[in-house]
Amino acid sequence: MPSKSADKRYTRDHEWVTLDGDIATVGITDHAQEQLGDLVHVELPELERAVAEGEACAVVESVKAASDVYSPLAGKIVEVNETIVEDPSIVNSDAEGEGWFFRIELDETEAFEALMDQDAYEEFLETL
Repeated sequence: MPSKSADKRYTRDHEWVTLDGDIATVGITDHAQEQLGDLVHVELPELERAVAEGEACAVVESVKAASDVYSPLAGKIVEVNETIVEDPSIVNSDAEGEGWFFRIELDETEAFEALMDQDAYEEFLETL
């Protein structure tokens, strides 16, 4: 049985990305939410906003700190997860599922392949 994360990629800024056609779903990793602690506020990007790869476009605030969330790929914001704005704790309980942040219509889907796969991300975490 193939791993369900085979279609998931990761960034050094602790975002995860899944791809469906040319639409990428983006969130923060379980590791990121653990480091932040209990989230109290989420700010999402505006719909239709064009974002560059690596551009800060969302914010998460916890009882400990505020942190930017970066767009791992270039494209246009086509959907945001309003549920996590109303209840940021969803990100703590299901960071890599229901706690997704936004969806981007990608300029180039090939860029997805350049991101780290799960094994590479786990190796990266061991260096922190």
